[in-house]
Amino acid sequence: MKKHPEYSREHLLYLRGLRRNSLFVHFARIAFLLAFLLLWELAARFEWVNPFITSSPSRVWATLVSLYENGTLFYHVGTTLWETLLGFFIAVVLGYGIALLLWWSEKLRKIAEPYLVVLNALPKIALGPLIIVWCGTGSKPIVLMTVLIGLIVAVLSMLNGFMATDENKILLLRSMGANKRQILTKLVVPSSLPAFISMLKVNVGMAWIGSVMGEYMVSKAGIGYLIVYGGQVFKLDLVMTAVFVLCMLAAGMYAIVALVEKAVIRNSDR
Repeated sequence: MKKHPEYSREHLLYLRGLRRNSLFVHFARIAFLLAFLLLWELAARFEWVNPFITSSPSRVWATLVSLYENGTLFYHVGTTLWETLLGFFIAVVLGYGIALLLWWSEKLRKIAEPYLVVLNALPKIALGPLIIVWCGTGSKPIVLMTVLIGLIVAVLSMLNGFMATDENKILLLRSMGANKRQILTKLVVPSSLPAFISMLKVNVGMAWIGSVMGEYMVSKAGIGYLIVYGGQVFKLDLVMTAVFVLCMLAAGMYAIVALVEKAVIRNSDR
């Protein structure tokens, strides 16, 4: 092991242990996934489970290749991805802005608090018929459902992040003559970055739930449409393939947010 002039031998050994643990975790994740896929394939081939109901990795792959060859894979994926990203962006921006307003005005926060609690507990799928009447068919009701599912979560997450700012630091800035806008921009917003990243991670899942749920209600394209169509005509290979694609897209979106988090942490340490 090369010695670094800035670190002691013990610290280098500690860093080496951290790298080993990180590699072990990544290896264990991959091994667990491969073992699950292998067990699934064997269970279907030897009919330990009914392959018509559970499908199998090989049949999922064959269906995926078929969708790619007939040109429908990217069409359905692109439709759902666009609806999800648009709804995610709107929910995050609106949620952040509303949380700022509620932090700024204590009276407004007290007025809105019971409504936020009720809206957070309300199953958004119950609004499905109304959304269809309001927006008709197409992408609009799907995007609206995505926004509704993620919006309240974004508001509550960011409001809690703003309210968690150290009160002593706020008092210190006030004693130095800082006004509310300066406290917001210089202290509250920077200190709430971890809450913002956490909100993004949560809203990734909420966005996919909203878009697929919207496609369940009213859609002629998208991953949710493939799941519903496959279930209606008993093409369960198609259902499992759509679920697999959905998992991959959600994992990719979450990985992007994780990269943003690492970049923010790296910049804050400088």
